[in-house]
Amino acid sequence: MDKRLIYTLDKCVGCNRCIGVCPCPGANVAKRTEHGVNRIIVNGERCIACGACIDVCGHDARKFADDTERFFLDLQSGKKISILIAPAFKANYEKEYKTMLGQLKSLGVNRFINVSFGADITTWAYIKYITENQFYGGISQPCPAVVGYIEKYMPEVIPMLMPVHSPMMCSAIYAKKYMEIEDDLAFISPCIAKKNEIDDPNCGGDIRYSVTFEHLVQYLKEHSVKETPITDEIEYGLGSIYPMPGGLKENVCWFLGEDACIRQVEGENHLYHYLKNNKEMITKKMTPYLFIDALNCSGGCLHGTGVEAKNADNEEIYMAIQRIRKASKNEEKRKKGKVSAWSKMLEPQNRLKALNEQFKELKLEDFIRRYTDRSAECGIYKPTIEQEQEIFQSMMKNTQKKQNINCNGCGYKKCHMMVSAIFNGYNYKENCVYYIRDLAINEKESIDQLLTKVHDQQAKSKERKDEIVAQINESFEEIDSVVQAIETGSRGNSEDSMSISESMSEVRAFSADLKDALDEIGGSIGNLNKNNEDVINIASQTRLLALNACIEAARAGEAGKGFAIVADEINTLAEHSKKAADDSNQNNKEIKERIELLLENMQKLSEIVSDVNEKTQSLAASSQETTASIDTVAVTIDEVQNKLKQMIKME
Repeated sequence: MDKRLIYTLDKCVGCNRCIGVCPCPGANVAKRTEHGVNRIIVNGERCIACGACIDVCGHDARKFADDTERFFLDLQSGKKISILIAPAFKANYEKEYKTMLGQLKSLGVNRFINVSFGADITTWAYIKYITENQFYGGISQPCPAVVGYIEKYMPEVIPMLMPVHSPMMCSAIYAKKYMEIEDDLAFISPCIAKKNEIDDPNCGGDIRYSVTFEHLVQYLKEHSVKETPITDEIEYGLGSIYPMPGGLKENVCWFLGEDACIRQVEGENHLYHYLKNNKEMITKKMTPYLFIDALNCSGGCLHGTGVEAKNADNEEIYMAIQRIRKASKNEEKRKKGKVSAWSKMLEPQNRLKALNEQFKELKLEDFIRRYTDRSAECGIYKPTIEQEQEIFQSMMKNTQKKQNINCNGCGYKKCHMMVSAIFNGYNYKENCVYYIRDLAINEKESIDQLLTKVHDQQAKSKERKDEIVAQINESFEEIDSVVQAIETGSRGNSEDSMSISESMSEVRAFSADLKDALDEIGGSIGNLNKNNEDVINIASQTRLLALNACIEAARAGEAGKGFAIVADEINTLAEHSKKAADDSNQNNKEIKERIELLLENMQKLSEIVSDVNEKTQSLAASSQETTASIDTVAVTIDEVQNKLKQMIKME
């Protein structure tokens, strides 16, 4: 990926059009971002920088890199740099050509060499190599995209690539070896892929910078560079028309005659298809052609991949190259009186003679080009039938019809090509619109089934809900009746509590009366004790009198016997009275003790009655509060029942 000249911007919407126009399998890789968005990135190992993806992108999501920025930075640092100018530059900027060279001169460029001169060398080298080596049926190589495609995807055709450098490299070799220019060289290029050629080890590193028309003009406009118009310094001939379609062919025919059979093929929509279809014929040298003049761009280098967008289809540029072409063919003489190889007044064989005379000091081996088989970097693995079918099945393409829809929505012309891309890892099945469509259909069917199931469940759920609501309603009715019973009981409790409280008050009053009565009894018992004391005292005195009477009776003898009997009876009565009084006192004492104990118990009873009375009154108040709360509960139950009824009606 780090080698890519063409890269993708965030503007990419993953429309796959770049895949559809790319001739290189796997150069455009479909990836999903972390947000699930399809984006097509460039694999630099596989890309040949043909520019087809830039042309087709309607979202301005593809850009290219070159050495323009580094070139100007090195100029500013004082590096000595000379420039090679592509022939297409003069055609693209016919009126501004000298002015723009003057701007570059003011920025520090040392020398200017038009590659049209290098194209003349290429023409000479082609004819010389073909005739000396009987090399017929080969493929021209000035286009680096074509060379890159053959090296990466058709290595068996490499032997048929013309082993002569492009005009750019012929100019560089001539400048370095024959002009002995030591400056770093920059190439003002109409082609993105020229950087691949410049960086190729087979090209010796003579050029250090690829500066495209587009980026050069952009820089000069942004920096308002002052200028003094100048021109390039080497004369050239018909090589100036190389950038037009068939330019190389016309140059060779100019020297070999119109009978020279040269096959002209250009345009990425046609060229690579042509090479694949005729690969066997080309490799076996079965074609009748002197060579195949192959160009990537349908408009030739005039409308190359590195030109400004406004010039891509500008007919004025083609008209300008025709003026340059006419001027080149009309030139009769060159300096020092030599006949021009480009004069239309000469026959082709005389022009060739003049061309060989012009370049007689050049050595063909200096301009010979080598190539490298790079197919190992771009291997494509073909899935087995089983592997292919496994991928098709995963894409729900289980019939021959589905496997050959070939809608091109994924970018590939055939479904089998998409399967190969998935197998090789540079695409994925979700990039197939029919797979996504089938997924959507299946999903819709699943959703429909789910909705049907949900609908059935909802119907059952509604029935079940109605049952539950009815059960709840019934439960609430039971609760309501229980609450009403509690309410009735609570009100009864309140009334009973009040009645108990009143009765307890009566008990308390009775207890008070009883206490008073007991107090009075206690007083009476006290009086009785006093009377008993008096009786005991009287009995004691009576006994004393009886004793005295007995003594006196004894003294009286017989006369006193009767009196003695009376005295005895009185004494007995006195003892009985004393004993009765003692017994009465003992009983009174016991009664008094019991009355005192009863009074103590009555006090406790009075306290208990008071406490019970207070609690009964509190119970009555609580019962009233309970009754009020139960009323609130009853109201709430009514409200819930009403809500349930409303909910049932809403459904």
